Amino acid sequence: MDWKVSTLAERPEMLERVVGRADSWPEFVTEDPVGWAHFPRIANELPQYVLFAEDERGEVVANAYSVPFALAAEGRGDLPERGWDAVLLWAFSDLRRGVRPDTVSAISVSVAPHRQGLGLSAVMLTALRDNARALGFREVVAPVRPSAKHLEPRTPMAEYARRVRPDGLPQDPWLRVHARAGATVHSVAPASMTVSGSLEQWRRWTGLPFDTAGDIQVPGALVPVRCEPERGYAVYVEPNVWMRHSL
Repeated sequence: MDWKVSTLAERPEMLERVVGRADSWPEFVTEDPVGWAHFPRIANELPQYVLFAEDERGEVVANAYSVPFALAAEGRGDLPERGWDAVLLWAFSDLRRGVRPDTVSAISVSVAPHRQGLGLSAVMLTALRDNARALGFREVVAPVRPSAKHLEPRTPMAEYARRVRPDGLPQDPWLRVHARAGATVHSVAPASMTVSGSLEQWRRWTGLPFDTAGDIQVPGALVPVRCEPERGYAVYVEPNVWMRHSL
C-alpha cells in the first residue's frame, strides 16, 4: 500500500489532525512529567521534525516525532542514561539558547491501532531518517521502547536487548525494525522515563488495586512498578535501549 508522508512544516494545516490522532500508548506512560511538559511542544516549535502518513482516503494513520540536539555540547558527549527524558530536555534547552544541533533523536513512532501490522512503523522510521539527512544531519539516535519487553517485565533490559535470532537480528520486533534500517545497539538507558504518582492515580491509570508493597506488574510496563502503600505512592522507572543510525 502507498502512504503519503509529509512533515508538519510542509502541511501546517494538518496540525490538529496529527496531534489529535489516537494512539495505543498505555495511559501511565503519558504521565511522565518531562514528556507531559515537552512532547506537545514538538509539533508547534519543531514542525520540520514531525512527520505523518496518510492513506488513500487522506486519513492520518501514523506519525513520527523527532528533535534536534547538540550531542557534542560541553558536558554531554555520550547518549544519556536518562534517555528519552534527557534528550527532550536537551533539545528544548538548545532551542531556547540557540545552540546549533548536531544530532536528531527519534522521540516517538506511532501507528493507528487499526493500521498496525502493515509495515507502517518501518515506513515512518525510514522517513524520519530521510528527513534528518535532508536537514543536514549525519546521525539519528533513538531511545527505543522494545515492543515485546512488556511480556517479560522482570528480565533485565541489558539481557533482553542482546537477544538475537538465528539471522543475527534482534529478537524484539521494534529493535529489529531499527536494525533492519541500519541501526546498532549502543547502550541501555536505565532511567529513560520516570512516572510517579499517588496510589489513587495508579489505580485510575491501570485499574489495578495497588495495595501491596513491592513490585507490581502492570500491563504495558517494561519493568515492574514499585509500590509503597505505607507512603501512599508508586514509581515506575522505565529503561529504554539507545540505538544509533548513521546516515
